[in-house]
Amino acid sequence: MAKPDDKKARSSDADKLKVLKKKLKKLKNSVREAAANLETRAEEVVATVAVKAVKATKLVSPLAPARFPDLPVIEGAEFSSGAAGIKYKDRTDVMLVRLAPGTAIAGAFTRSSTRAACVLDCQAKLAAKPDMDAGAAIIVNSGNANAFTGKGGQEAVDSVTGGVAHALGLPRERVFSSSTGVIGEPLPAGRITAIIGDLTARLDPTGAAAAARAIMTTDTFAKGATASFQGEGGTINIVGIAKGSGMIAPDMATMLVYIFTDAKIAPALLQRMLSARVDETFNAITVDSDTSTSDALILAATGRSKAAPITDLRSAPARAFGRALTQVMLDLAQQVVKDGEGATKFVEVQVTGAASTADAHRVAMAIANSPLVKTAIAGEDANWGRVVAAVGKSGAQADRDRLTIRFGDMVLAENGWRAPSYDEEKASAYMKRAELVIGVDLGLGKGARTVWTCDLTHRYIDINADYRS
Repeated sequence: MAKPDDKKARSSDADKLKVLKKKLKKLKNSVREAAANLETRAEEVVATVAVKAVKATKLVSPLAPARFPDLPVIEGAEFSSGAAGIKYKDRTDVMLVRLAPGTAIAGAFTRSSTRAACVLDCQAKLAAKPDMDAGAAIIVNSGNANAFTGKGGQEAVDSVTGGVAHALGLPRERVFSSSTGVIGEPLPAGRITAIIGDLTARLDPTGAAAAARAIMTTDTFAKGATASFQGEGGTINIVGIAKGSGMIAPDMATMLVYIFTDAKIAPALLQRMLSARVDETFNAITVDSDTSTSDALILAATGRSKAAPITDLRSAPARAFGRALTQVMLDLAQQVVKDGEGATKFVEVQVTGAASTADAHRVAMAIANSPLVKTAIAGEDANWGRVVAAVGKSGAQADRDRLTIRFGDMVLAENGWRAPSYDEEKASAYMKRAELVIGVDLGLGKGARTVWTCDLTHRYIDINADYRS
């Protein structure tokens, strides 16, 4: 028979064992929790490193031109670029252009009701009678749009343009500015004015290519284009540079474009030449249907060519100038689409047979902006039914039984039904191409419009989900 002391000892040992088991269980739970937290933290670190690595690696669009073009010197135009540290580190983010006395200037700008301060300033200056005896200048920054910045926005524009005017000995009314980047952030004008002296010292007639790089934001390549033709008594050259990649949609596609020519032409005629070509070029492209606050297109004619002045828009030199200007504008516009954020496909949408040109434009843009069409293109899916749906939602006059849809030279649908010659395998094979043509004939009239767009990939989300960060 056990002694009372032995029973007490066993009971005490059992209690101690229970306590130890509880402590052990609690310790195991703590270890498991710590391990889980460590694993989660490790995953977060890996993800952060991966994101930083992607951001550090500048992915160039697969649709980019093989090289930046060789741009001829435009006599009377000098360029420079510099780093103000507005948003980006270790890269140029400001460009300056000095233009000779007598330069004529024309422009086209966004129709957004929330236009940036620099856009409003440029429009006001172009509406005034220019002092043609004075030179002119253009200063552009990337990294900050100076849009929706209240009274401070105009004060920043005045500070920057005033600094340039002082440095170059120009009237401030002849200094034009543009800003591109994040909306709603005050422009650090002091960072720009601090480097105006350096920019002025480095002005160079051959600096257009470096200037094109300085105005890039989410662009993956610098954009340039050129054209030349023989005028009466000499060669006339045209050079253009642009930036644009996302937030691209008419009036007038989200981008900055600067075109320079040595032609002699008065400001009013230059403006007419420019305005007549905007709809078929920069207003005929779209990446994501979003119109910017900051779109600007400035055309400057220095008048330094030996060719005779262009005074009559019906003359042969004027027509030649118009063709060359259209070539440069369309080249730059299409480069913007080919650099669409995340783009892997360049798409031309041809609409014919519309009741009017306006209807043709509505249909073309409905197709080009449709997320369903654009994602099908990204997935190389020959889903022409999405084109049908886009036509139907466009608001344009349409008749199912008169509609014809083509991918390239293949007729996919006609007479209100799938075409007898339709071949799914061939259509799918066509979608693997980098450049595609979607054709729609409405069968109702003579209205026609061609627009250009790109596909919509996950990369577009990656770029825009953390644009401010």
